[in-house]
Amino acid sequence: MVSVLLALVLLTGEVTLSKGSSRCVARNMGHDSVVCECNSTYCDSVGSVALPPLGQYSSYLSSMAGSRLQAGRGQLQVNSTGAGLRLTVVPDQKYQKIRGFGGAMTDAAAINILSLSAGAQDQLLRQYFSPEGIGYSVVRVPMASCDFSTRLYTYADTPGDYNLENFTLAPEDVKMKIPLLQRAQALSPRPLSLLASAWSAPAWMKTNGALVGKGSLRGQPGGKEHKTWAQYYIRFLEEYAKYNLTFWALTTGNEPSAGHITNYSFQALGFTAEEQRDWVALDLGPALHASSHPRTHVLILDDNRLLLPHWAKVVLNDIHAGRFVHGVAVHWYMDSLVPAEISLGVIHHLYPEYYLFGTEACAGWSPLDRGVKLGSWDRAEQYAHDIIGDLNHYVVGWTDWNLALDQTGGPNWVKNFVDSPVVVDAQRDVFYKQPHFYSMAHFSKFLWEGSQRVGVSASQETGLEYAGFIRPDGSVVLIVLNRSSSVIRFEVCDLSVGYISSTAPARSMLTLAWNTR
Repeated sequence: MVSVLLALVLLTGEVTLSKGSSRCVARNMGHDSVVCECNSTYCDSVGSVALPPLGQYSSYLSSMAGSRLQAGRGQLQVNSTGAGLRLTVVPDQKYQKIRGFGGAMTDAAAINILSLSAGAQDQLLRQYFSPEGIGYSVVRVPMASCDFSTRLYTYADTPGDYNLENFTLAPEDVKMKIPLLQRAQALSPRPLSLLASAWSAPAWMKTNGALVGKGSLRGQPGGKEHKTWAQYYIRFLEEYAKYNLTFWALTTGNEPSAGHITNYSFQALGFTAEEQRDWVALDLGPALHASSHPRTHVLILDDNRLLLPHWAKVVLNDIHAGRFVHGVAVHWYMDSLVPAEISLGVIHHLYPEYYLFGTEACAGWSPLDRGVKLGSWDRAEQYAHDIIGDLNHYVVGWTDWNLALDQTGGPNWVKNFVDSPVVVDAQRDVFYKQPHFYSMAHFSKFLWEGSQRVGVSASQETGLEYAGFIRPDGSVVLIVLNRSSSVIRFEVCDLSVGYISSTAPARSMLTLAWNTR
C-alpha cells in the first residue's frame, strides 16, 4: 500500500491526503453534483491543515465533478511560468480583518441534530466546530421563536408584564439549543462568537397584538414598551450566561422591514431606521451599558443590503445612537439587485469605524428555486460568489442560516422551507453534506480570526473570482472561484516567495495557501 501511494506521489507530484483526512462517500441525488453521506461511525473530513514548509504550497479543490476539499501540494517556482493570467498578491494593500464564519442554531436545526443517534449528532457537530471540521466560530441564536420553530412563543407572553417577572427561557432553549451550543463550544478550539437576534416582541407589547403580520412596538422610543423590550434583551443575556454561554453580539432585531409588510406570514417586529435609531439611543444602548454585559456588541439593520446606505446613515449619523453601535448586519437576499459597491462599499467609506457582518443567508428561499436540492453545485457557486463579493467589500464575517434541516427543508411552522448545508435523514440515521457546505469550508476552514484581506491584481480580464488574505502567522490564503464551464490556467505571484502555477477546473472552487516565513 505504501509503495502504491509512493508511486502515485511520484507520478502526480502531489500528495492528495492531509493528516486525519478522509474521503467523501458520494451520493448522486439527481441534481448537478453529489452530496457526501455521513453516519454515526464515518464522515469525510479535510483533517488538520498544517501548511508545508517554505517553498511549497497547499491546495484544496472542490468541483461540480465531485472533488470535495481535495488536498494537494506543490512547489513554488522561482520564475514566472509565463501563463497568460497572473494573480499577484499585493500585501501592502491592507483591508478589513476577518471575525469569522458560521451558521444558526434555530429550533429547527436543534430538532434535526437531536433526531440523530448520539454518534451521528457528534459527527455532525464535529463537522462544523472541531479542529478537524470546517472551523465555524460564529453561531447565530434566535431569541425565542422564528419561522424555523414548531410553535409561536416568546419568553414573556404574560400580558402587561412590564417588569418581566415571568420572563423564562423556553424548553427549546433549555432542552435543545443550550445543550447543543455547550457541546459545540466544547469541540471548538476557540471561544465561539454567539450572536443573538429576536424576531418579535411579545404580542402584548405590539401595535397589532400578534407575533406575526404588520406591527411594531406600541408607544414611542423612551416609553415603557420600548424600555421593556430593551430589558428583554438583557434578561436573555443573563439567562444564557447561567449556562456559561456569553454573547459576542446582538442585533437590533431580525429584518425590521418585514414588520411593515401587510399580512406578513411569520414573526416580525417593524422598525423604521428612525425608530431603530431612537430605540438604540434611548433604550437598548443605555440598558446594555448599565447591565452586566456592557461589552456585548450591537449590530444594526440585520436585514437586506437593499436598505443601505440609507438605514445606516440615519442611525450612525446620530451621535446618541452611534456611540452604542459596533457594526451593520446584512442578509444576502436580493443581493443581485444591489451592487456591493453602492451598498457595502459606500457604508465602509462613510463609516470605517463600524464593521460590516453577514448575519443570514440560505439557498432555496426564492419561489422559483424552492426548498432542498440535494447535490446542487449551482447553490454552492451562489454561496461562494456572494461571500467573495462581500469579503471584497469590507465584510468581516458571513453567517449561514440553519445549521441543519430535514429533507423537506424544515421543520418550519409556516412551511417556508429552504435549503441547508447539512440535510438530515433521521430515518436512516445519516446526514448529507451539501456542495454548499464545502463552499463555506473554503472560507471558514482557512480564514482564521484576525486574517486580513489584502490586494490581489489580475494581469488581464478574467472570469475568475478571487480574494486574498494574510493570516495572523504571516501565511497567505487565496480563494478562487471558477463559475465558467472551461478550465482556466493561471499563475499566482507572491513576490516574497515566488510563483505558483495553477489550474481552476470548470465549475470549481480552489483555496491555495502558503507560508511566507
